[in-house]
Amino acid sequence: MNNDEVWSKTLQEVELLISRASFVTWFKDTSVLDQKEGIVTVGVPNSFSKEWLENKYHKFILKSIRGLIPSVRSVQYVISPQSGTQKPKPKKEFVFVPEEQMEFKEFYIDPKTNLNPKYTIESFIVGSFNELAYAAASAVIKNPGRVYNPLFIYGGAGLGKTHLLQSIGNALIKTNTNKKVHYITSEKFTNEMVSAMQNNIMHAFKDKYRDVDLLVVDDVQFFSGKTKTQEEFFYTFNSLYDAGKQLIFSSDKSPKQIPDIGDRLLSRMEAGVIVDISEPEYEARLAIIKSKAQEKNIDLPQKTLELISSMIQKNIRELEGALNTVHIQSKYHNKELTDEEVKSILNKNLKPRQSLTFGQVVKSVSDFYDIQEKAIFEHTRKTEIVHPRQVAMYLIREDLQGSYPLIGQKFGGMDHTTAIHAYEKVSADLKKNSKLEDEIKTIRERYQNYK
Repeated sequence: MNNDEVWSKTLQEVELLISRASFVTWFKDTSVLDQKEGIVTVGVPNSFSKEWLENKYHKFILKSIRGLIPSVRSVQYVISPQSGTQKPKPKKEFVFVPEEQMEFKEFYIDPKTNLNPKYTIESFIVGSFNELAYAAASAVIKNPGRVYNPLFIYGGAGLGKTHLLQSIGNALIKTNTNKKVHYITSEKFTNEMVSAMQNNIMHAFKDKYRDVDLLVVDDVQFFSGKTKTQEEFFYTFNSLYDAGKQLIFSSDKSPKQIPDIGDRLLSRMEAGVIVDISEPEYEARLAIIKSKAQEKNIDLPQKTLELISSMIQKNIRELEGALNTVHIQSKYHNKELTDEEVKSILNKNLKPRQSLTFGQVVKSVSDFYDIQEKAIFEHTRKTEIVHPRQVAMYLIREDLQGSYPLIGQKFGGMDHTTAIHAYEKVSADLKKNSKLEDEIKTIRERYQNYK
């Protein structure tokens, strides 16, 4: 039996043993690479898949393969980006990670931790728009207080920051029930501190926040301009950090962009790792809405889910709201809604969206610097290409809110660090180079006509 036949039959059996969501997530782009001396080598596309297959699904795989070839002694997994002869159905650029529906009330909050147990790392859907944040969160779960401390995640409203933050806390509690975890918004932290001062119980307040293994503070932009709160939080930060405890922050903007934050606290926030979550691409939006529909037992046609995913582009929360609205309308009218009816429902609540695209930015940059569009994607270090490419990456980041991994993918599969370097270099040069400032202004004027 050849490699393709072995893996095809193995996948058919494994798919019956696990959830469909898990199957399309972790078995995408996998294949059997080799069979030798009783050892079957399975190729996987990345380290995440390798870890999940080894730790969670190995017994299913081994049992299935042994059913086909009794002489097999073991199965090993190797990262092989070219693997994937037998591909399940998902589209590329996203990882779909919902598990079976959890049995708890959606709005239940654990009074000890302030965490909602529905937010799990397994149900967090990963795409190029948030994969760095997911990777950082996964690393923190494995080694809290040792890597990525503090972890600072920023991005617009409704993009899943709270889900990811709380999932870290829930994962730590799940693996070690003795861990002390506390989640709080910066606004509530401030209100509690003011109340403690008024009631002369600051010692109890300090003890509460300095006796945890993980402190998660959401929406830290609320600390802006609150000098006394910043001072108290600075000391709390130092106490936890010096004790090797993990700190995690979220904000709607990067630390440097938060106004009226003291230099001492700013330097602490920037001392670890800063990652962003940008707007989800279409494939990720479709994965998210399918997950939400499954979670809520909403049965809508595939074409309707695709239409909602194409129309709601910025906000995961809006995406879920659109799903609920269409579902309610469908139940009310007791029929399957047409595409025109769905569009009409959604258009009533949609804000006009600018139509600027990746291609239009690249064309404007290429025209301005008088180079061919295809040249900007070449892997070359020629100055006449590198500079326009860096400017294009900067503009896509600034004006389209593209994530670094997505920008790297768009530019010929470059690493996300190339996109980060380009953005930071152009940002730094703009502060001291008025000529570059004029160049970017002119380029933006060119593509304004596209909006």
